[in-house]
Amino acid sequence: MAETYVAKRETKGRKDLTHPDEPAPLVVPVYDNHCHLDIDDGEDPLGLAEQLARAERAGVAGVVQASGDIESSRWAVAAAERDPRVLAAVAIHPNDAPIYAAEGRLDEALSVIDELAAHPRTRAIGETGLDYFRTGEDGHAVQRESFEAHIALAKKHGIAMQIHDRDAHRDVLDTLARVGAPEKTVFHCFSGDADMAREAADRGYWLSFAGNVTFKNAQNLRDALAVTPRERILVETDAPFLTPMPHRGRPNAPYLVPLTMRFMADELGTDLDELCAQVAANTQEVYGAFA
Repeated sequence: MAETYVAKRETKGRKDLTHPDEPAPLVVPVYDNHCHLDIDDGEDPLGLAEQLARAERAGVAGVVQASGDIESSRWAVAAAERDPRVLAAVAIHPNDAPIYAAEGRLDEALSVIDELAAHPRTRAIGETGLDYFRTGEDGHAVQRESFEAHIALAKKHGIAMQIHDRDAHRDVLDTLARVGAPEKTVFHCFSGDADMAREAADRGYWLSFAGNVTFKNAQNLRDALAVTPRERILVETDAPFLTPMPHRGRPNAPYLVPLTMRFMADELGTDLDELCAQVAANTQEVYGAFA
């Protein structure tokens, strides 16, 4: 399992498919709270063991392996069983929910997620939510149905929930307010602005920032970071996607978290070690202990 992959990332149009050099390690370790190590990427794909070894050398003590379908959810649980540095998040992605529904398998898929969520190494339902960018209006009703079912599962199992929100900010927030959010709700790869960040933090949600906070065209994310209380900040890679600058477009991996952490500390004008300690504590508050 550990050296196999569930999916392969598209390479078309990408110029450099080599993994970046390992950055200077963090002194105070943090956690990558959202990655997809089951996706094959790059000229020389990294297996799970190498991913975790590089992460550990970089000061990334553990990862939350996120999922989007039945196969990747099972992979996540198997990886978490195998290595104490991995915790699992299981879910049907909002863009996959209409596909399962069209095949008449959404209820079956949700039952599998329910079963996997009961595993002690599963600490989150995710990623779930709404995506109005890739799925048209004909799929929105199914997305909302699936999102609400995932919210119920997070509550049932008493675990966190990782939200995927793309071009659906208001509907996501309104759904959470209407049905009641799980106690520990994380906006994975936060994509809103400062106003949304304030609202989410005021509700007690966590905001997870990925490598795109370093992109030149992402001022909205830097504005959101600036107003987010430190106790609500998490960090992630969303690997193999969203590789931080100066390596945008190349394969991403948890060992590159230090680039994002250093950028965020500079943006906030704060001590890197202090920010790392806060983000690590936040991560453990949401997901519990890794080992």
